[in-house]
Amino acid sequence: MAVRYAYAITGILLAGGTAATLALQQPVGAQVAQNAPSAMPRASAPGSFADLTERLAPSVVNISTTQTIEVQGQRRNPFAGSPFDDFFRQFGQQRGNGAPITREATSLGSGFIISTDGYVVTNNHVISSRGRNGQPGSNPVDTITVTLSDRTEYEARIVGRDPASDLAVLKIDGTDLPFVNFGDSDELRVGDWVLAIGNPFGLGGTVTAGIVSALQRTIGQGGAYDRYIQTDASINQGNSGGPMFDLSGNVVGINSAIFSPTGGNVGIGFAIPASEAWPIVQTLMRGERVQRGYLGVSIQPLGDDIADSLGLPHNRGEIVARVEPGEAAQRAGIRQGDVIVSVNGRDVTPDETLSYIVANLPVGERVPITLIRDGERIRVTATMGERPTDEELIARAQQNQQEDEGLQEPTKEDPGSDESEATMEAIGIGFQTLTPQIARQIGIPGGVRGLVVNQVDPSSDAAQKGIRRGDVVLSINRTATLQPSDAVRVITSAQRAGRGSVLLLRQRGNSIPLYVGVDIIE
Repeated sequence: MAVRYAYAITGILLAGGTAATLALQQPVGAQVAQNAPSAMPRASAPGSFADLTERLAPSVVNISTTQTIEVQGQRRNPFAGSPFDDFFRQFGQQRGNGAPITREATSLGSGFIISTDGYVVTNNHVISSRGRNGQPGSNPVDTITVTLSDRTEYEARIVGRDPASDLAVLKIDGTDLPFVNFGDSDELRVGDWVLAIGNPFGLGGTVTAGIVSALQRTIGQGGAYDRYIQTDASINQGNSGGPMFDLSGNVVGINSAIFSPTGGNVGIGFAIPASEAWPIVQTLMRGERVQRGYLGVSIQPLGDDIADSLGLPHNRGEIVARVEPGEAAQRAGIRQGDVIVSVNGRDVTPDETLSYIVANLPVGERVPITLIRDGERIRVTATMGERPTDEELIARAQQNQQEDEGLQEPTKEDPGSDESEATMEAIGIGFQTLTPQIARQIGIPGGVRGLVVNQVDPSSDAAQKGIRRGDVVLSINRTATLQPSDAVRVITSAQRAGRGSVLLLRQRGNSIPLYVGVDIIE
């Protein structure tokens, strides 16, 4: 989305050593320049952060973890460099290959104490085990050590952890510990000063300052908590889980992620807002599991191409790519291809995504949903389910795939050469009927019915949108396309209606189908 900025320029006339501001006569009550002297607030940069740091630093802790990992074993060659070297490599070393060796891996992060008896908040990824690819796993690490600013060490235990929000609560057995309170991140404004304290690169307590660069920033994580505070305060590896303070000393965020092409700080860091973190922390402290609303749909953003093909406004709503059987959406009558534009009175936009709105609704609540289907605005009511765990969602996806593969395969074959030529001229795509043999060749589950793409005009909009040979088009403009003649009929209808594009539901391999808007060739 293009963002336009207006800049006002104040002219200065220098003559005879004096400066005068050129000002046009403005009507009473007229708008003045945004940077006019009368409109500008007084500068309020702090002279020093020393007093604030001295008061807050004792509550910030370093977190170190250990975990036992298995690495591929390889026997030492006792004959290296000798005439028997090749013999050992060919025969003797084979006995050692594949034997796992266990090693201890360590990691470092940050956290902060929120109670005098030792409750500690940090990121879930700080205390999660690491897989071979370096990504956080689903299990916690073996040991967790919390080190205070005075170098006192405590063994910590996990009270609760929530991977979806990347938050965890630990407990250390201490008394009269220094602690800090959560503040109200909703009061933050872009440009406010913030202070970050943490353990970057394992160096120990480190303080950095900056401003709030943006609020409610989405960074592509999806789900209920993809709303971050962006800051230019220096945040690096090891700062994860540490607090972001405002100038009153309140915790307004939890430093969690950075954007960095190099792995180091480039002035773009992200923190979980305190207003979203605090309710989750309270739930975890009580030993309870965080519950989130669940609609039971796979969705994709309503990009400009899709919006144009449907004749809908841009940046409003998300399109349903799949409806899970038996879940809230299906029970409410929501269908594949519906565009959901509002939930519970809140508009669905790029900043207020469907996932974000739904996940923050109470389980069991009945909520009104407004959607657009075939150009008609429809209102339904859904009762929110509870979002399954990530493991359960993965298991469901695998089960759905197995069920699809066990369905009846289509048997009719029709290359549809004449129709294929017609669709090539219309949208730059040639089609033929998906046969069982072709389905096996391109890895499409047997129960899928549609048209397989057999050619794409490289200069067409379809090619620019990523359509390629071997893709399967399940529908065009939400009409099933089983034969190439179906595609011709739907595209011709769109042309007669004066539409500039059509909406394809494309499947590639056994992945979830996605919608793509393709321009009609003039």
